[in-house]
Amino acid sequence: MNDDSRARILARIAAALGRDSSLAASTAAANYARIARDYRAANGKSGRFILDLFVRRLHEYDAACTHVASHADLPAAIASTLASRSMARLAFVSGIPADWLPQGWDFRAAESLSVHELDRVAGILTGCTVAIAETGSIVLQSDPRQGLRRHTLIPDIHLCVVLESQIVASVPQAFPHLVPDLPTTFISGPSATADIEMTRIRGVHGPRTLHVLLVAD
Repeated sequence: MNDDSRARILARIAAALGRDSSLAASTAAANYARIARDYRAANGKSGRFILDLFVRRLHEYDAACTHVASHADLPAAIASTLASRSMARLAFVSGIPADWLPQGWDFRAAESLSVHELDRVAGILTGCTVAIAETGSIVLQSDPRQGLRRHTLIPDIHLCVVLESQIVASVPQAFPHLVPDLPTTFISGPSATADIEMTRIRGVHGPRTLHVLLVAD
């Protein structure tokens, strides 16, 4: 909400209450400026603790995680993951580096696929913007390395490459990494709901499986 929108809303509230709208707006602005913004940016833990916490949270959310020793080992790790899940056809977003993709597999550019075609691929391969250890969350933004929202909503399996250097300790630490104008999604594990008879069902609002490829860099 921009300042003009806020001022119009406050003016309407003040008018409804029979008060001076300019006074109400200035008072609200002053109160807003006084809000403390010294959010906790770190928890004082070491990098190893943060990494282990992130992996533990992934497992708590029923997400799979494969540790990859280096960027050079990533194609072999992706190939092994595809083989273990019997995935013959995989979509990938255009910003994925070409040297991530192993040879001998049927890769389809996600941007060229319709919604119905996305539904027929086994899964999608993307990167991420940042990951959060405390919440076990992965943050996706609509850019070439992460694709559009539909690219990670429709396929049944989401393979997400996360670099160890992209993991931060807490939610406040994640925000400086985000581009404000881009659509942003926080995901914590595969899609799941227990709305119907308190029975947990996966894959209702998004991918049934989240598999993180955690790359040491």
